[in-house]
Amino acid sequence: MAKYLIDVNLPRRFGLWNKEEYLHQTDIDARMKDRHIWEYAENNNLTIITKDSDFGHRIMFSEPPPRVIHIKFGNMGMAQFYDKIHEAWDEVLAMSDEYKLVNVYRDRIEGLK
Repeated sequence: MAKYLIDVNLPRRFGLWNKEEYLHQTDIDARMKDRHIWEYAENNNLTIITKDSDFGHRIMFSEPPPRVIHIKFGNMGMAQFYDKIHEAWDEVLAMSDEYKLVNVYRDRIEGLK
């Protein structure tokens, strides 16, 4: 059963997210608007994983579900992106259980309630 909805702006073919608890937006509809992604995640009790700041802003004025994991790496190559995600992912998921918004930076992770 899915727990996480990966926004279309993140890689679909990524081994870490190639498990049944991860659902990529392209598996639903690659052209979904942000509000439809939000509603889908809300109705299915999913955490949105995204690089889109709109979701991070929206959760600040809402209560879960959904929760949001906002990846804020900026521009970087795919190999470096994979390395950073692998390095931080266990901590990100643990924080996501406690915080409604988890911001993932290159050098730190922040949770906001």
